Amino acid sequence: MTLESYAGDVHTVPQSENSTEDRGGGGGELFVPPLNFAMVDNGIFRSGFPEPVSFSFLQSLRLRSIIYLCPEAYPEVNIEFAKSNGIQVFQFGIERCKEPFVNIPDEVIREALQVLLDTENHPVLIHCKSGKHRTGCLVGCVRKIQRWCLSSIFDEYQRFAAAKARISDQRFMELFDISNLKHSPLSFSCSKRHTHIDY
Repeated sequence: MTLESYAGDVHTVPQSENSTEDRGGGGGELFVPPLNFAMVDNGIFRSGFPEPVSFSFLQSLRLRSIIYLCPEAYPEVNIEFAKSNGIQVFQFGIERCKEPFVNIPDEVIREALQVLLDTENHPVLIHCKSGKHRTGCLVGCVRKIQRWCLSSIFDEYQRFAAAKARISDQRFMELFDISNLKHSPLSFSCSKRHTHIDY
């Protein structure tokens, strides 16, 4: 895993040569990223829930996997998109909570990290509904593994959460223990806490 080598900022993914919009109006395809889309690291992306208008954009990323952090069933149109593009969908059902009743499940985040850090699953897209809280917590834990300082982790989280930033999310990231992840295998976890969506 090459995550430790990354020390940059959040970047959006540049469009490939064959994906640029033809400004002359002749047949070019317009690519629409999902809400809150950004590149986390090489082969790791984040966003809010991808709507069909963003499917062409997601095709350009050549995804192998999607990590879906909501408990609701994945919509049929998204399942069909994943199936037709050979994308595995891993679902980790974290309930949507509002302060002060927030409970980010530590074990589920750890199991999502097992899938996320396995480079066999890259390129991978992480998403929840809006790409702010649940996605932000998972990305924040990745940043701890990358040895980012807490102020930088919180700054990145707040850029996506904006006015809806939660102290409880930041506390979760601050207290998340990465010590037992250092030597753990990065392979797919077969735990019952996540669901591999079959077609």
